Amino acid sequence: MKIDEFIGKYRNHPILFVGTGMSLRYLNKSYTWDSLLKKISHDLKGNDEYYYDIKAASEVDGEFKYDRIASILEKNFNAEVALNRTGPLGFVNDVFYENMQNNISISRLKIYIAHLLNDATIKESFTEELAALKRASKNIGSIITTNYDNFLETFFEFSPLIGNDILLSNPYGSVYKIHGCVDHPTKIIISEADYQSFFARYELIRAQLLSLFIHNPIIFIGYSVSDDNIKALLRTIFTYVKPNSDHAKKIRENFLLVEFEGGSKSTDIAEHDIDLEGFSSTIRINKIKTDNFGAIYEAISGLNLPITAMDVRKVQNIVKEIYAGGEIKVTITEDLDSLKNSDKILAIGSSKTIQYQYFTVSEMITNYFKIMEESNYQILELINKQKIQSSQFFPIFGFSKVCKTLKDEARLKEQQKDKINAIVEAIKDRIKTEHGSIQGIWMMTALRTAIKLTQLSGQPITEKFQSMTWKFM
Repeated sequence: MKIDEFIGKYRNHPILFVGTGMSLRYLNKSYTWDSLLKKISHDLKGNDEYYYDIKAASEVDGEFKYDRIASILEKNFNAEVALNRTGPLGFVNDVFYENMQNNISISRLKIYIAHLLNDATIKESFTEELAALKRASKNIGSIITTNYDNFLETFFEFSPLIGNDILLSNPYGSVYKIHGCVDHPTKIIISEADYQSFFARYELIRAQLLSLFIHNPIIFIGYSVSDDNIKALLRTIFTYVKPNSDHAKKIRENFLLVEFEGGSKSTDIAEHDIDLEGFSSTIRINKIKTDNFGAIYEAISGLNLPITAMDVRKVQNIVKEIYAGGEIKVTITEDLDSLKNSDKILAIGSSKTIQYQYFTVSEMITNYFKIMEESNYQILELINKQKIQSSQFFPIFGFSKVCKTLKDEARLKEQQKDKINAIVEAIKDRIKTEHGSIQGIWMMTALRTAIKLTQLSGQPITEKFQSMTWKFM
């Protein structure tokens, strides 16, 4: 089965479950758990040998226990940095003592982790792929992540939820940061003690997440099939849901694991069996191995549901204001003619009794880049109800690429062409040039510039001119 066919069967907004691999893919500066601890150890000691000693001592049954490595490193890091007040890591002490003045105790190690992961600059090489992910955001309900960085909440403009905030969450438009965040170093979970404390109070959070898993499709991105986070999640679900039940079958059909395979353009979905400790049978899930993440995002973007997740978030924001009270006025009605002017209106009824419009033509133009970025065709369908004046500039060529149901597309395009041609006719007598194209103008300008540069540098004019024109082409 192909990815677009698989995701096209979803009947609810998918949830993304995001691991370190996504930050490694898109951010200029990111680390695996192993490389993060190694980096901290090197910055503390000036070499890697100290880290290798800790790592070797933390091997259990052939596996390295990174939470144990983090525990040992945290103890030594905190002690050594504290003794070297103004050393290379002295700024960590500055932050530590600033917080202590407010009776907030933060591990120096976690302060340094927040420092290392605070830069969420995106790689330029993934611009097109991330544009597809942005378009998909309208159909993404929420995101769950074990990452500490703030890439996801910034990129999606979702609300980050950490710790107990998850219990009071809005299931739409949220990033559940279950292992903490660089913006709140005290809540970062990395050591054995952190995980023990987390699991001790995890039951309510687990119930909240379990509800999401049961009612929404889940797409895992940034994990390998052997990742402990994936296995722990499946173990949690199938502890409460019998693996062979119809309910379990429905959940499995909604699960998709995206596993990275460098250079692969595959869009094929295959079944994969996972062995879980404590279960007599394997758990079968769907998996795609690919480097073609853009195809996955486009499939999510093209998902046709009765309402987008973006619109659900808008409604929930209004409902949140209603709960908050204050000056808000709300009328629930089936008859729009009976409404008076109010700050907010919640209209409930059938498609025959309720009609609504938002965004005027001017507002569409003002929000052009956001509409295009999100591929928000629902808003653009309102063009069918608007009158675009012949004297008005309107980006119909761009909008028509997003919305394929515009009734007057051909007429509006001709209207814009006529307007541009009229302007060209009006000013052509004032334009004095022997060139018939932009490239022709550029070639003449480049030649003049090359002559001036040659006079200054002594470089042959043909070489300088060729390098400038090649850059242009």
